Amino acid sequence: MKWSELSIHTTNEAVEAISNILHEAGASGVVIEDSEELLREREDVFGEIYSLNPDDFPVDGVRVKAYLAETSFLLETVEEIKLAINNLQNFNIDLGHNRVTVQEVDEEDWATAWKKYYHPVKISNRFTIVPTWEDYERVNTDELIIELDPGMAFGTGTHPTTVMCLQALEKTVQPACSVIDVGTGSGVLSIGAAKLGAASIHALDLDEVAVQSAKENIALNKVEDVVQVTHGNLLDNVNEQADIVVANILAEIIMTFTNDAYSIVKDGGLFITSGIIATKKEDVRSSLQQAGFEIEEVMMMEDWVTIISRKPVQ
Repeated sequence: MKWSELSIHTTNEAVEAISNILHEAGASGVVIEDSEELLREREDVFGEIYSLNPDDFPVDGVRVKAYLAETSFLLETVEEIKLAINNLQNFNIDLGHNRVTVQEVDEEDWATAWKKYYHPVKISNRFTIVPTWEDYERVNTDELIIELDPGMAFGTGTHPTTVMCLQALEKTVQPACSVIDVGTGSGVLSIGAAKLGAASIHALDLDEVAVQSAKENIALNKVEDVVQVTHGNLLDNVNEQADIVVANILAEIIMTFTNDAYSIVKDGGLFITSGIIATKKEDVRSSLQQAGFEIEEVMMMEDWVTIISRKPVQ
């Protein structure tokens, strides 16, 4: 089978939204090539080894690549993707160069492209993200391994927003607590919460592809007994309260349902929000506080922000 590699030269701010557009268009996954990765100083906190090839990265900005099967509708699909990306400007998202290119690749090349970008990564004191085809042995008994297959779409679990969410869950999940994961995507946060000992997790996503992807990853990690995945828009159809609500989505979307989140989070419970570009940090903070939350911690990684807020005990 022939595949087409669709490459969009954009900004870090637009990566999450463009990735979602590509998934909705039928992409089997995305590759993110961020020029800042070459310049970023890395602390050797968890024993990581980094070896980056400058030829794999743009001179500036970010390249987001996706792979689409070549069909008679490919040209129409590409035009729809371009239109959807251009519409992001209505949400004041900076698209940067916004240059879209398409090239043909063989299926064998496509598979190889995934694997060269995806290896085991230790992202916190306890969590390590491992691709399904890699052999990996625990370094210690406390280590928690999350297995993901990028072929199932929705990323590899190593984007800064996902990393910070997992680190926040590591700090806050208590045995037997309940968690709601809004916009679950790959299901990685729900898997993490389950492995930390949460008793019940309700994962939601508006995208049916994400729902299926999450179910497959959750089964792969053998936590389907505590994680329920449903199709839903934000918290619209959620009635039960939870100790923790986590949402790794766009800042603009977070600000539309902070009041709903306040009603769902139990007294004394937490609302973990991520997917927030640094320039939107104060807007989200203000929205959370207006809903009644108290800000407990603001985490930053590169240009991204995660906010941990608490609902006061009434």
